[in-house]
Amino acid sequence: MTRTLPNIILTGTPGTGKTTHASLLAERTPLRHLSINDVVKDKGCHEGFDEEYQSWIVDEDKLLDAIEEQVKEGGWIIDWHACDLFPKSWVDLVVVLRAGTEVLFDRLSKRNYPDHKLQENLDSEIMDVLLQEARDSYDEEIVVELQSGDADELEANVERIEAWLEQWKKDNNQS
Repeated sequence: MTRTLPNIILTGTPGTGKTTHASLLAERTPLRHLSINDVVKDKGCHEGFDEEYQSWIVDEDKLLDAIEEQVKEGGWIIDWHACDLFPKSWVDLVVVLRAGTEVLFDRLSKRNYPDHKLQENLDSEIMDVLLQEARDSYDEEIVVELQSGDADELEANVERIEAWLEQWKKDNNQS
């Protein structure tokens, strides 16, 4: 099946603005926001709740089964902190959002992250864990790293992704 719209993964350390970017893109484009956190909770794609980390233990097989048909149709902004589980054939662009550790610390503190979870996420950002995961999992030319520290960067990022979408449509005879 040929997609008439692309699929974009928005990934990055928690607190980098994935959901904010996805919501804004869904308002401005024909793409729809697919919050993986919501799918995990709403469709039971988990093996229970981890009290220490205050998060669901995701069953990746159940998750992929739950979203496969809709994602294969295209037109989705997939919002999640990981990207390596999604098959290459589903993905047209991977955007890795980044933010400075000061910004992340403030954002995650406001979410009341436990200290060990907050530190683990800051370490992940410092060590480029999600950027490396994206580069290891997808072709280099579809992985883009964008800074997401403030409202100006948010706006610039959304405009850049909108421009990419328009080019994708032209390149795929969908304009």
